[in-house]
Amino acid sequence: MGKHNFVTIADLSREKILYLIKSAQEFEAHPNREILKGKVVATLFFEPSTRTRLSFETAANRLGARVIGFTDAKVTSATKGETLKDTILMVSNYADVIVMRHYIEGAAQYASEVAPVPIINAGDGAHQHPSQCMLDLYSIYKTQGTLSNLNICLVGDLKYGRTVHSLIMAMRHFNPTFHFIAPKELAMPDEYKLYCRDNGIKYIEHTEFTEETINQADILYMTRVQKERFSDLMEYEKVKNVYILKNDMLTNARDNMRILHPLPRVNEIEYDVDENPHAYYIQQAQNGLYAREAIICDVLGITYDEIVKDKTIID
Repeated sequence: MGKHNFVTIADLSREKILYLIKSAQEFEAHPNREILKGKVVATLFFEPSTRTRLSFETAANRLGARVIGFTDAKVTSATKGETLKDTILMVSNYADVIVMRHYIEGAAQYASEVAPVPIINAGDGAHQHPSQCMLDLYSIYKTQGTLSNLNICLVGDLKYGRTVHSLIMAMRHFNPTFHFIAPKELAMPDEYKLYCRDNGIKYIEHTEFTEETINQADILYMTRVQKERFSDLMEYEKVKNVYILKNDMLTNARDNMRILHPLPRVNEIEYDVDENPHAYYIQQAQNGLYAREAIICDVLGITYDEIVKDKTIID
């Protein structure tokens, strides 16, 4: 059985993305199985998380695996000076796959180079969040029926928002047009704009969040301003309420337009938007279960054909 890592969305081909979406569809149809019975999944979260950790652990449990791990590095031997390498090697003795979130950019890549078992990146600093990206892609595909030729507005914290950085890389295969909507302090970093130019991705930058721009969108991807990424809290206070999505801004939105958000939200989407038919962020979070079931099986070398033929489905 083959094994590989899931560290960066940049490694995924168009075919691989569509393959994982197809696998996620199969898991959505039958999420409860014992295809991973006897396997152990370790979740190592050196940084706080709710949705990502719980959806990975739920995915593992629904597939019959056992889960070990921690949610706070303060309760581990890291407080005694244990290196990341030693932690990874130690946990590899106990688990078949490691799901890791870390506050340092590149930590997941490093872990994948030293670990004898597959590493799944559950977010590394402000760098990448590839499993969130897969559930975003699955949500886009479900709501639009395609990933190709879409108008996608990315709104808010585009500087530190690892979810939007990953989405740009993944969408390079599908001819999107991006609208980057952010204050100058949180604008899309030059490296990702250069990535767009190098890969022929069309983008337009905005500092104003207007109905006119919303009305052109197929996907409106909102993000929170991440207080934890700011070393200067005065800078955070300046930009935290710059863009707020209100219900009356959606009056003339396209029928197919859906609002996504990686969550948690703070105040960038008003609560009455939840009842709007364009709102999709709660369903988006649910899609994370199916996408992460697909990812775990893929890194363990379980093929789509094996998933389809699986006889351990629990109805």
